Formats: sequence, C-alpha cells, structure tokens
Amino acid sequence: MPILKGRFKKTTYITLGQETPEDIGRAVAPDEIHPEIPQGLWTKCKKCGSALYTQDLRDNYNVCSKCGYHLRIKANDRIAMVLDEGSFKPWDNDIPASNPLDFPGYEEKLERFKARTGLDEAVLTGTGAIDGQSTVIAVMDASFFMGSMGGVVGEKITRAIERATQLKLPVIIFCCSGGARMQEGMVSLMQMAKTSAALKRHADMNLPYFSVLTDPTTGGVTASFAMLGDVILAEPGALVGFAGPRVIEQTIGQKLPKGFQEAEFLQEHGFVDMIVKREELKDTLSHLIKMHMPWVNLL
Repeated sequence: MPILKGRFKKTTYITLGQETPEDIGRAVAPDEIHPEIPQGLWTKCKKCGSALYTQDLRDNYNVCSKCGYHLRIKANDRIAMVLDEGSFKPWDNDIPASNPLDFPGYEEKLERFKARTGLDEAVLTGTGAIDGQSTVIAVMDASFFMGSMGGVVGEKITRAIERATQLKLPVIIFCCSGGARMQEGMVSLMQMAKTSAALKRHADMNLPYFSVLTDPTTGGVTASFAMLGDVILAEPGALVGFAGPRVIEQTIGQKLPKGFQEAEFLQEHGFVDMIVKREELKDTLSHLIKMHMPWVNLL
C-alpha cells in the first residue's frame, strides 16, 4: 500500500571477518550490498523464459527442463554428444579464408568470430565413430557468423563428402545456418551446387547420407545439402525454410499458418522423415548406420 511505502526496511549487517573498524556495529542499507553472481551461472530459456541452472542445462543436452525447448548448441558439444569419446579426428582446419568482394571489415569480423568461438569457420568436419561404427561428420555452428555458408564452409563440407566417398563411409551433416554469406556474393552461392554435386557422387556409390536439421536451417543451406539426405531428421521446434517467416509474410501480404516452417509442420507435409529429441539422436543415427551399412564397423 502506498501509505506504508518506505516504512519497513531490511537491515543487513556486515559479515564477520569482512568488517573495517568503522563498520563494526553499523547497519548497512540494502543499496550498499552488491552481490556477485558468477557470469554464465544461469541461462534463460528463449521459449518459456525460465531461468535454468547452466550446468543442469548442459547435463540435459541443452534442452529446457520446463518446456522441452532445444537451445542451440556449439559444434564441439554436439560432437561430444553424438560421437564415441575420443573418436573424432578433425579435417581441414587450415583452409584460408578470402574476401572476394573486398567487403569492408570482413576480415576483421572473421578474426573476431575465430577469437570468440575458437573455431576456424562455421563448420567442423572430420571422422569419428558412433557405437563403434565409422562415419564422416560435419557439424555447423550458429555462433560463428550465424552458421552462414561461405567459400570455406562449402569447401570443408565438399571435401568431407568426397573423402567419405573414397573411404566408403556414411555422411552425417548437422545443419544450422542463416544461409549463404552475403559478404562473399557469388562465391557463397556456388557452394550450393558444389556440395550437392559431391553428394550425388556419394549416392552413386550407394553410400548413405543422413541430414539433421537444427535451429535454424535456412537460405542456401536449405536449398542445397540440408534437404538432400537419404533420411532427413530434425530436432523438435527447429526453424527450417528458405526465406524467414517474416520475409514471406511481408512479401505475400498474408498471415502464415501457426508453426509454419517449424520441424513438426514440415514433417506433416512430407519434408522431414523423423523428428528426434536430442537425447535420442546418437541411438537413432547408430540404428540408421546399422540398417544401411551393417558392415561399416568392420572397415
């Protein structure tokens, strides 16, 4: 009640061992107390807004325990989650980036992302094992330039697919991207055809490719390798599409159906084969490899 405002105040006392001679016996006002909370201790769920203890969130595969929302996950964490411990061997981490359009400040941005994420680019590629079964894997990371596909990203994915073809191994790609990287113009768009051609040669050898769509999978990545999987999986609630929903609404001047471009909507309309919770992804991929290549663990 307004009439009682300011009538009752909390009184906090200096903790023993932290006082100065002037502080002894002195009451401290609440605004003098500045509690320190370690940075990163709590994470806010982007869907339900719940405050989640970060360590508990990590132990739960970065999935909100309140609403089940799948928060974005870094490439290294994804690899540790899906592959057998110690089995991952990275490839092509030394491909130099270029600035074909002399886009102002592009090199500086790349260096900042490298320092911030510890990655050389927006995708990690290499070989590893799932339940002892060898596979080639590529994992995109939205924390690096929103997972956008430039020349280096396309080259790393293409080399991974080509090496999988040579080794007669399956390919798994975790897609997570804002689309083509506009700072590289046509060079970025060329990666759509290059990765797709590599997958065609891989398929011609009767080798499987499993695509996993995560939030978000958009733009040129959706229009190329993301939707070419022999089996297309998706995480719950993942945004998948070419243009974003707001762009489409502004273009056609109409309101889109509820859940449009979410993984569940796409599954209902035949674009996604299966929606898999993050905690079940390793077992699902292991089962798919066993079904399509039962001999792969003998290689």
